[in-house]
Amino acid sequence: MIAKLVIWALKARAGLAAVVITANLSGLAVIITELWLSGSLSRLGSDWIRHIALAGIYPTLGFLAGVVLAVRDRSHHFGWLDQGRKPTEEEARQLLRLPISITMRASAVWITGVIVATVSLMRLAPGNDPAVLASLFTFGGIESVGLTFLIVDRLIRPTIPIVAAVLGPTMHWSSSVLVRVVVSWAVAAALPLLMLIVVLGNPVADPSDRVRTAILLSVVGLGVGALATAFLARAVATPMRTLRRALDRITGGDLDVHVAVGSTSEIGRLENSVNELVANLLERQRMRDVFGRHVGTEVAERALAGGLDLTGDVRMVTALFVDVTGSVELSTGLAPEEFVAKLNRLLATVVAATEENNGLVNKFEGDAALCIFGAPIALRDNATPALRAARRIRDEVVAAGELDIGIGVAHGPVFAGDIGSDTRLEYTVIGDAVNEAARLTTEAKEVPRRILVSGSAIEDSAPHERAKWTLYQTILLRGMKKPTACWTDLDERAADPSANGAQIAAPSGTADPTTDRSGVAELRTAATETD
Repeated sequence: MIAKLVIWALKARAGLAAVVITANLSGLAVIITELWLSGSLSRLGSDWIRHIALAGIYPTLGFLAGVVLAVRDRSHHFGWLDQGRKPTEEEARQLLRLPISITMRASAVWITGVIVATVSLMRLAPGNDPAVLASLFTFGGIESVGLTFLIVDRLIRPTIPIVAAVLGPTMHWSSSVLVRVVVSWAVAAALPLLMLIVVLGNPVADPSDRVRTAILLSVVGLGVGALATAFLARAVATPMRTLRRALDRITGGDLDVHVAVGSTSEIGRLENSVNELVANLLERQRMRDVFGRHVGTEVAERALAGGLDLTGDVRMVTALFVDVTGSVELSTGLAPEEFVAKLNRLLATVVAATEENNGLVNKFEGDAALCIFGAPIALRDNATPALRAARRIRDEVVAAGELDIGIGVAHGPVFAGDIGSDTRLEYTVIGDAVNEAARLTTEAKEVPRRILVSGSAIEDSAPHERAKWTLYQTILLRGMKKPTACWTDLDERAADPSANGAQIAAPSGTADPTTDRSGVAELRTAATETD
């Protein structure tokens, strides 16, 4: 109900004038009630109506002037709303100052009115105490001015989200929670008590007037105070409840949260801070996603959680290296976008097989990829998932029939950590196991099963995985001082009669995987001697 009245008063051209009329009538009602309770009306004589009318000339003129100015203020401060556009920055700032501006103007009018009315009534009814009359009129003015501030402040609240969109996070001292609480307390609780004190202390008041005043003002004070406290508590509790629910959703990982900024008080700033928190978390999540695509999810989490220090340690890992056979010939025979599309499909297979086996695709090197198992997240057994991933990659690439590859797998200690400078870091692994995997990949391109694995990787794998591999050859790899026992996986389909003799075959246009190993051995020996 209150919200509907606020929206009507905000949209109606006479809405602000209605606010001023309501506030002034409340002040007038307070004054008349005080005069009646204190017995001042009875001391005006039988012609009290004419005396009140004479004393009310100035308040009436001030009232009419306030209504006219309110109509002008409505057109001046809410013209942008009538035109269906956003306010300019200056219009937005003027709107934030509207409650205190109207309140100060009403205060000036009431101060003058209190002086004029007190002097007029003292001349018409000399039997009244001038201090009591001045106090009663002052209380009426305070009631009117206080209500004016509270109602206008409530009136502009629906426009605050629009103002915040123009000015950004903003706060006006006159709309702070402290100011609202003090004004509400003054209007609802302090004034009835002050009225009671003045009437009871009136030296010319009758005892019956004092008793009647004590009873009525106590009842009014209790009722109005309770009502004002309820409204004030609701005004604070409602947005706080909304903020609590929003924060609960954010804590639960739901970032699809937006809190409407409903005021320029501390609560409004808090609402804006929650929205900024969501925006920052979304940006952090976006950065993590983008960063993770470049360096891997685990490395991204590690980098975002840590500092910029160059750190690392020695880890026992299994390195898996994948390289495309004849990539130069393929790239010259295909359109660039077609070759890249094939390469992306291959790398997608590599990423899926590696990540689903708890590994990390450490880097792409043109048409090759280096995958690490055991860093940055340590695995109790990192050889088994690496071997499983190697077989899966080979099987899916062969099934696709687009590219021919070689896969090398090696196991051993490496340095795993960040290298670079304070402004540019890269997570990488450095060690013999990585070099060995790369050399094995080159040799694997000539192996029928397209996979070569070092003996240390086989020895460190689980028994059920080890049973799927067989010793292929002992090869002196380029750059290595000792020969490496190379293993390749068993062809389970060849051993199965139902497989109809299916073999691993290279796609058309690639090197024949069944090349005579004697020629390969001669080339390898020549390369070793050259090193």
